Amino acid sequence: MASPAAAVGRTAAPVVAGLVLVLLALVVVRLPWAGDLGIHAATVQRLRHSLLHPGNPLVDADTPSPYYSPWMVLLGGVSRVTDLGVFTVLRPAAVAGAALLVTGVLRYVRRLSAHRAAPGLALLSLLLLWGTTPFLWSGFPGLHSLALTMAYPSTFTLGLAFHFWASLHGAARGTAGWGVWIGLGTLWAVILLCHQFSGVVASAGAVATVVAARAGRGVWPRMGVALAVGVVALWAWPYYDFFALFGAAGDGLEPVHRVLYEEPAARYGLVLVGVAALVPRWRRDCRDPLVVLFGLGVLIVGAGWASGHYAWGRALPAVVIPAQLAVALEAVGAGRRWVRTGWAVLLAGALLVGGWAQAGAVGYVVPRDALPGVVAERYREPWSGYHWITRWVGYGDVVMAEGRAARQIPAYGAYTVAPGYPDFFLPDEGRRVAVTRTYFAPGTPEGVRRGVEREYGVRWVVDRGGLLSDAGLRVVARGPEGQVLYAVR
Repeated sequence: MASPAAAVGRTAAPVVAGLVLVLLALVVVRLPWAGDLGIHAATVQRLRHSLLHPGNPLVDADTPSPYYSPWMVLLGGVSRVTDLGVFTVLRPAAVAGAALLVTGVLRYVRRLSAHRAAPGLALLSLLLLWGTTPFLWSGFPGLHSLALTMAYPSTFTLGLAFHFWASLHGAARGTAGWGVWIGLGTLWAVILLCHQFSGVVASAGAVATVVAARAGRGVWPRMGVALAVGVVALWAWPYYDFFALFGAAGDGLEPVHRVLYEEPAARYGLVLVGVAALVPRWRRDCRDPLVVLFGLGVLIVGAGWASGHYAWGRALPAVVIPAQLAVALEAVGAGRRWVRTGWAVLLAGALLVGGWAQAGAVGYVVPRDALPGVVAERYREPWSGYHWITRWVGYGDVVMAEGRAARQIPAYGAYTVAPGYPDFFLPDEGRRVAVTRTYFAPGTPEGVRRGVEREYGVRWVVDRGGLLSDAGLRVVARGPEGQVLYAVR
């Protein structure tokens, strides 16, 4: 006989999960802008204009870029063929990414539990079981984070990872043929090419799945072929050298990612409930796939902290996801009725706390002035865009900009002098950053600015403070937050 908690969970979990998904679907309509949306929109822009030779997505330079992934090439091709605008294409891309993530989670969880409430509870745990302070980062599928990153390749890639694990789970335990394994190898390569950090999580999950499967000797040759196919596909990808990225972790990436290790209790504290749930799974089977994945994730993230390679913190989902799934599965599958009830009550309380912490995501579908004050305080205002400059700035024009402006302007087709994001493949990145800093520095002689404009073909300048006083610049338009668009005379 099912416990009352299990009966309630079986009914409530799918309903609540469905309401949360409706919220995310409504967010797609608005497509709020914060973080890295600019680089992904710029990538589609370049591919829309040239699928074969897009060049650097941010600056006017002929360099490869790891942003040219199979998924983005597909989106660029769709935009080119249909003549749809970049932001129009990114909306169905967000829907596709969210659909892949949801179906991937449901499919993978069904491999681990036959209980009807397990998929819904697992999805809620994945979205809400984080911390008391929302943490917004691509590849981290919290509710508030997903509201801002659904159109990112990381969401699409994480969805592929769950499908990959589910398929590998069946193949490693059964008698899958050579064709299935070749497909799995190709899928692994696509995941790594689409979002390298999520690819690390997917690879750790694949190792955990194989370890848990206790595959027989007959499966190992097929696994070897799958691995070889994946490596060849990575090597053959024409848009950038995947293996060159192993040397990319340097001064540009480490400071940015140090924040992943800060305030762990506030950002990931509720995950401890899931860590506790991993203990009985480990006692039952030390090769449980969630236990093994958690252990691998801790090793990678811990090594990043110890060595100062803070970019390795992007593997944190390999720590968080198995814990989130474990507590959902214990709430419906623990052996004794009173134990299941205890886990269910504990999970329900943690989900309520986590849901309240991320309540600000409602602000992306409800006007802020209609929100209760306590909810509005948790809402993160999206960035304003740069549509206001497109009347004058054309595709391919070079704009001198810095800070957030440099991260957004390329989304509309223009280039900047310095990239708004670290660029491993851009050999003169350091000089570009330096001349941009000099250009905007108070007291820089006008002759120095004219030299920079000639060297990089600058036609426009966007000054966020509106404080530039230079006879060589003419005010063309004024935008939000005191921004000014200047034309170079």
